[in-house]
Amino acid sequence: MKLGAHVSIRGGVENAPLYGKAATCDVIQIFSKNQLQWKFSPLTDESVSLFKKRAKELNIEPVSIHASYLLNLASPNEAIRKKSIENLKVELERADMLGISYVVFHPGAHKGVGEAVGLKNISTSLNEVFKISHSKNSILLLETTAGEGTTLCYRFEHFAQIFDALNDTSRVGVCFDTCHVFAAGYDIRSKIAFEDVISEFDNIIGLSFLKLFHLNDSKRALGERIDRHEEIGRGKIGECAFHFLVNAKQFENISGILEIPGDIDGYKRNLKVLRGLIDG
Repeated sequence: MKLGAHVSIRGGVENAPLYGKAATCDVIQIFSKNQLQWKFSPLTDESVSLFKKRAKELNIEPVSIHASYLLNLASPNEAIRKKSIENLKVELERADMLGISYVVFHPGAHKGVGEAVGLKNISTSLNEVFKISHSKNSILLLETTAGEGTTLCYRFEHFAQIFDALNDTSRVGVCFDTCHVFAAGYDIRSKIAFEDVISEFDNIIGLSFLKLFHLNDSKRALGERIDRHEEIGRGKIGECAFHFLVNAKQFENISGILEIPGDIDGYKRNLKVLRGLIDG
């Protein structure tokens, strides 16, 4: 498994590979803009060129953009849903510009209208995103969630329902967040338990859709449906789950991104832990 972290774009996206190198990353995830705002500042040709140049020179692979936390494709509020569609459209186009394979996003919350309506809103919105986006290459990854409040995609069945309603599934996939899955009630604390969860994922969604891992331990217990990230091995999941992941042959070409609390030193510390779990 290729290992890395979500790194800063402070000073411009072109600086992200530098932060990734400082954190000892093989791969990186970034925000392409301020994640708490709807607006975009244009990416200049100079920034894009320098981003790619530094990534190549430093041997850092930028694998994903994380879209804004404001997005809600499940929203019953039409204005919010339209802004979310437009936001994902642009993120896909920016990913193409930067040569980044994936755009990760939180699918959304139904806000009281019910799961069936919320899931239908997500699939309808995704069809619209791909209809209006000029992106040709990057893939949208729906992230597994902890299921807080009315948030959707805390069950594998939700992804299957969404994908079944899409006009084309060739450019969608799943980002599997270990903390979120555990918080949602999937026990991954042992190799056998994790293998069972992966088998369930395959039976319901299909492993071909699993494109990326977010590697986070959990501050909260199994099934509490509360999203609180913890450092690797210091939470309720424990090291065994991550030992399984970093050694699983089936995931050797999939990247794992840390989103644990902390800064560059925290990422360095946790990447050292993960690499120490690799057999041989």
